[in-house]
Amino acid sequence: MELYNKDTFSEDILPVVIVGNGPSGICLSYLLSGYTPYFSPDSFHPNPILHNKLMENPHLSLFDQDLEYLCEGVEGRSSNPVAVLFDALLLPDGDFGVDCASPLIWRHEPERATPHVVLGKGPPGGAWHAMEGSMLTLSLANWMELPGLKLKDWMRDKRRNLRNDRATPTEIASYYQHYVTKMGLEKSFACGTTVTSVSRVSLDSGCTVWKIQGLQRRANEEIEIPFSVYAENVVLATGTHDIPARLGVEGENLPFVCHSFWELEAAISSGRLDRASDPVLVVGAGLTAADAVLAAHHLNTPVYHAFRRPVNDPALIFNQLPKLLYPEYHKVHQMMSQQQHKEGETVVNLANQPLSSPADGTSYPGYLSFPKHHVAAFRPDGKCVLEDEEGLQTVVQVSMALVLIGAHPNLSFLPEHGRPLALESEEPISCRRNPVDVDPYTYECVKEPGMYAMGPLVGENFVRFLKGGALAIVCDIARKQSKKGQENSTISSLNIQLNNCSLEA
Repeated sequence: MELYNKDTFSEDILPVVIVGNGPSGICLSYLLSGYTPYFSPDSFHPNPILHNKLMENPHLSLFDQDLEYLCEGVEGRSSNPVAVLFDALLLPDGDFGVDCASPLIWRHEPERATPHVVLGKGPPGGAWHAMEGSMLTLSLANWMELPGLKLKDWMRDKRRNLRNDRATPTEIASYYQHYVTKMGLEKSFACGTTVTSVSRVSLDSGCTVWKIQGLQRRANEEIEIPFSVYAENVVLATGTHDIPARLGVEGENLPFVCHSFWELEAAISSGRLDRASDPVLVVGAGLTAADAVLAAHHLNTPVYHAFRRPVNDPALIFNQLPKLLYPEYHKVHQMMSQQQHKEGETVVNLANQPLSSPADGTSYPGYLSFPKHHVAAFRPDGKCVLEDEEGLQTVVQVSMALVLIGAHPNLSFLPEHGRPLALESEEPISCRRNPVDVDPYTYECVKEPGMYAMGPLVGENFVRFLKGGALAIVCDIARKQSKKGQENSTISSLNIQLNNCSLEA
């Protein structure tokens, strides 16, 4: 879709503009395009309470039901109730690795479609295209799929095989791009767009709408053309991977200090990093940090691993993942637990340690973790100063340091980079520590009516749970549109009555 030179008000102000064309924006576009979920009367949900609730109104679509009522008593691995509900309906017993059929049936009802535009910098799929080329596999394939198109079926058609029910980032990116085409969503996607401003403007009628400004790159050209579109509602679906978080310590800008997993892959691919290199320091205890540990360990490059939390902290992501479904991350968690640096001990020089595994298989040579430590400084000679909670410092020599402590979204198009929307308005928005403050059943921003947020912005890092945000937003926007239609009908009826009245002398 081309938006060039659209810089004046049109008669048609869009009901919805979505900023971000990753899986969040794609899923929302699918639901806004008239694809409607119903509970199949022939199906049975393993949760008897939820099953009985759905059977109370089997003729109603999920869009027409009370989400808050349906959410009661449904539990899952997300703090957002609608995300847990929709996940339970799309992937019953998904936490147990069971590939149960969804009890939902999907009907395309064009009369329900809501006009919208999805804005994104690259092709549909968002940040997944930047991950192409990763040698690591990701979550279970059915956790990555979107409604209406089974990822396994798509891969089978492509004559590709899933390895241990996993898919690579390249395959996931291709799947999302194909999904948009297959579902007929392309007409709503404006790719090559960079949003520069989202602000409220007043109309002559006295009401306000959102004005979304930006630049769009012409196909196969470098030139960018300004555009403006107007909407009643705007949805933030940008993800949070744009700006890597930084430690803010001395020496962080030194050449050997990196803030991206892909820089590690580049070093491996170019041969700059191999088994003869000095150890790599990985800072962080999330899944990306775990991927870096696995990649270096696979290469037989020694690894120092520093993180602030204790290994048994319930908030640590490894303590929240099913062990059977994530064996590789469970392995990293074992390494973190079994190969800890002990206070007062001399640090083992991993560069001189044999990398062959012992016969009992309980130890991981070439790896040493530093729980409850933070980086105090990086030095030009490749030394890193680690400090524990008591202030005791340890110095390690490394060839490369990877600071993988999360990322912040690029919300530069919003006042104060969107901070006023967060739970803690004085801090930057982040997925884990400071998400956007939204109503749990509508995903509308508490501090900005008419603006919604979904996906990582509200704490959903897994694709399987971000789909719940799309359901909540579509239901709320449909409710608003219905209320608006009723009000317009009432006004029209009143005008007709007044026009038919005559004053008597």
